[in-house]
Amino acid sequence: MSGQAIQRTVRQSPRKMRLVVDEIRGKDVNEAYAILKFSKKLAARQIEKTLRSAVANAEQLALQNDEAFDLDELQITYAVINAGKTLHRFKPAAQGRATPIRKRTSHVVIHVAMRETN
Repeated sequence: MSGQAIQRTVRQSPRKMRLVVDEIRGKDVNEAYAILKFSKKLAARQIEKTLRSAVANAEQLALQNDEAFDLDELQITYAVINAGKTLHRFKPAAQGRATPIRKRTSHVVIHVAMRETN
């Protein structure tokens, strides 16, 4: 069984969030939860929320289709951070000028699926 979750317009830059996502990509869900729980990065909280949503979606899909669901068999198959819309702000500068400030946002996409046994 598989599940996916997308969180849009997270108010953190994609560059910072990709550092955390790179650590959990391809790992088991329980191992990813442990990594995110003890990470000092602020992005870990948003990514953990999205991961929990993807797992819940997979569980609900398994219940609807009357299939077996085992959390220990889930792994992250696809995890990516895309750039969202940039908020443009301006800050006063010397001699009456205005300097631009770009507040970047991110889209978090996570897919989970059952581990394939060979």
